Amino acid sequence: MKKVIFSNISKIIERDSKSTTYKFALLRATIDLIQENSPFIEFKGDRVHLPMGLLIEKWMIYYFPIFDSIHRIPQINGASNLAFEELMKSVVDFYKKRNRLSGFNNDLKRNGIPEELTSTIRSLGDKLYSTLRRMPMHYIGRSISSNYHSIYKPEIPKINRQFRGRIDSEFLVSSYGTFSIPKDYYDAFEILGSFIGGQDSILFKWAEFSVKASGNELSLERVLGNLAQSPVSERDVKKSKELFQSILLKSGDTRCVWSGKKTSSIQVDHVIPFAIWKNNDLWNLLPAVPKINNSKRDKIPTPELIERQKGVILHYWELLDQTHHSRFQKEIKISLLGNESGANWKELAISQLKESCHFLIEKRGFDPWHL
Repeated sequence: MKKVIFSNISKIIERDSKSTTYKFALLRATIDLIQENSPFIEFKGDRVHLPMGLLIEKWMIYYFPIFDSIHRIPQINGASNLAFEELMKSVVDFYKKRNRLSGFNNDLKRNGIPEELTSTIRSLGDKLYSTLRRMPMHYIGRSISSNYHSIYKPEIPKINRQFRGRIDSEFLVSSYGTFSIPKDYYDAFEILGSFIGGQDSILFKWAEFSVKASGNELSLERVLGNLAQSPVSERDVKKSKELFQSILLKSGDTRCVWSGKKTSSIQVDHVIPFAIWKNNDLWNLLPAVPKINNSKRDKIPTPELIERQKGVILHYWELLDQTHHSRFQKEIKISLLGNESGANWKELAISQLKESCHFLIEKRGFDPWHL
C-alpha cells in the first residue's frame, strides 16, 4: 500500500471544504460499507465499485438522530439548511411515535417504508443522490488535485419511476446506480478505516470499556466527553494572553510578529493554533494585528514564514525569557528543545518549531499559512 495514500486521506479530512458535514458523512459511509464487506462491492481494474443506494441509506441513518435531537446540532455554516433537511425532518417526525430511528431502520431493512411515507422517502432519496453527486463526490480531493471527481466517480443510474412496491434497502440499491473509488483508497479504508472512522479508536474502546464496567449505567457519549476533555481550558488561554498583553504594555513594543508592523491594536495569536494543539505555552503566544490573526485562524505557519520572521519571534521569546524566565524555559524545553539546550537554544527552538509546522502541514494535512 502506498504511503502517499494515507497522507492524501489526512489532507482530505483536514483541508477539503468544511462548510457542511457532507465530507465527513461520505467518508464515514464509504468506510462503513467497506468494513461491513458489502456483497455489492465489485472490483474492476484499478477501481472499486459500490452501490450509491447504500450510501443514501447510510446518510438517512446518520442524519436521522441529528434532526431528532432536542438540541440543535449544526451541520452547515451560517443560517442555511442542508439541501435535504426538510425532507429528513419529515421522516423524523413520522417516526416519533414509531420507535424513532430503530423503527425507521427496521422498515428500511425488513418491513418496507409505510405507503403514506413513500413519496417523501423517494423525494429524500433523489435529493440525497443529487447532493452526493453535486457536493462531496464532486469536490473531495481538491486539496490534493486540481481535478473534480478525483476520488469519487458516480455513474448515472436508470431510476425506475414506475416502481409500485414498498421502498426498502433493495429498492435503494437498484435505483441509484453505483460509484467508484481507486483501489488504493479502498485498501487503505479496508485496513485502517475503522480507526479513521473512529469505531475502533483508542478513545472509543476506552469509553466502551468504562460503560460496560459501570453496568451500562453511564452513557457512551458522557464517557467520551470526559475522556476527550482537554486539561487546557479557554480560561487558561485567557490568563496567558492577559499576561502577555501586560508584558507588551510595559515594554512598549507592539509589533505584529507576522508583518513586523507596529500597531496600537494587537491580539495574542497561537503560533500553532489552539484548536490543533492544546498548547498554551508562552513561546506559542505571539502578538499579531487583528486582520492578520483573523486570516490565519486555524492554519499552520509555513517553515519559510517562520524563518523569514525569525528575528521578531526571537525578540519576543527573549522578552518572555527575561520577564518569566522559569516558566518560559520549562515550557520551551518540553515542547521544542528536549535534551538540547545551552547558549544556542534560540536557533534550536526555531529549527524545531519549523519542523513541527512542516510535520503538521505535510504529514497531518493541516492547511499551510503564509503572509
